[in-house]
Amino acid sequence: MVGFIDDHRDRYGVESICAVLPIAPSTYFRHRAQQMDPTRRSARAHRDEALRVAIQRVWDTHHQVYGPRKVWRQLRREGVAVARCTVRRLMRAMGLAGAVRGRAWVTTTQAAAPAARPPDLVDRQFTATRPNQLWVSDYFTSVATWRGFVYVAFVIDVFARRIVGWRVSASLRTDFVLDALEQAIYDRRAEMPAGLVHHSDRGTQYLSMRYSDRLADAGIAPSVGSRGDSYDNAVAESVIGLFKTEVIRRKGPWRHLETVEFATLDWVDCSTRGGCSSRSATCRRPSSRRATMSRPQWPDSHNSPSEYLGTIHGTSELDHDPDSHGSPGICTPRARRANHGNCQIESWRHGENPWLAESAVILIRGFM
Repeated sequence: MVGFIDDHRDRYGVESICAVLPIAPSTYFRHRAQQMDPTRRSARAHRDEALRVAIQRVWDTHHQVYGPRKVWRQLRREGVAVARCTVRRLMRAMGLAGAVRGRAWVTTTQAAAPAARPPDLVDRQFTATRPNQLWVSDYFTSVATWRGFVYVAFVIDVFARRIVGWRVSASLRTDFVLDALEQAIYDRRAEMPAGLVHHSDRGTQYLSMRYSDRLADAGIAPSVGSRGDSYDNAVAESVIGLFKTEVIRRKGPWRHLETVEFATLDWVDCSTRGGCSSRSATCRRPSSRRATMSRPQWPDSHNSPSEYLGTIHGTSELDHDPDSHGSPGICTPRARRANHGNCQIESWRHGENPWLAESAVILIRGFM
């Protein structure tokens, strides 16, 4: 403030500027006199000036990582009698701070207070008496891969803690979470009752116009929790934490988006189709043997190529139902539930696209 008056005093005058600014002319002239004659400054000001030099020296000597407490202790070791609150006050005035453990949070956006948002219809009461009564949505912030970060979104039915929609994406656009919602709506389209509530946090994707319009078109009531409070979306946070523990941390490092997508598909299929409980410690397939394929033989007579395709060896003892009497190309409902991927390959091998089965197995072997 004194510097501002110095810059404009020749044009407006000291009294005119002080009449507008919250400073008295006498205060300004006293500061000016102390700047011209340092001996007129108070004893505290003289001591603060000496302490500033000592604090700066200690802070620089210890690699600029000491905070007020450690700087104060070091000054005491050197015989400097000073209070810790004085060191804190001077370091704050000098703009010095120590290294802090943890992440330094930077707020990049400030939400507008009067902006219209959906109300919180759940109020932390995550209970449902029937399916399709309450859905919760959230996405895992980031999964580090060798090709960059990818993101995973889930839509969970609270009644059975069942994942009804999910999506893996390399971007955080609205299409990312909208695809997971579309999958959930398609999965429950035949039994979509009135009064379904969709609860999420205040993410920009969930508050976007496209997402809100899709909820309105499907007859789903939106619900949004408070900002920065994970308890308002505790069920979704719990499922994401389980996914992070059982898949992301245990099976990493990850090569690219496709590997995360295949692992997510396997985990969601295992936790929702009865292969294992969603609260289990691990999530494994029924068998650990890999899918293998013998070299295809070229036809040398009138036989069709499908008769000479390489035989796909089953990856599970439940690939074929025991009631099928050993028929190699039959995929019964029981076998389809046990290993739906292999049944699809068998259907291709014995259907109109026999060579698609070979490509599918080669693709699967490439990700194993």
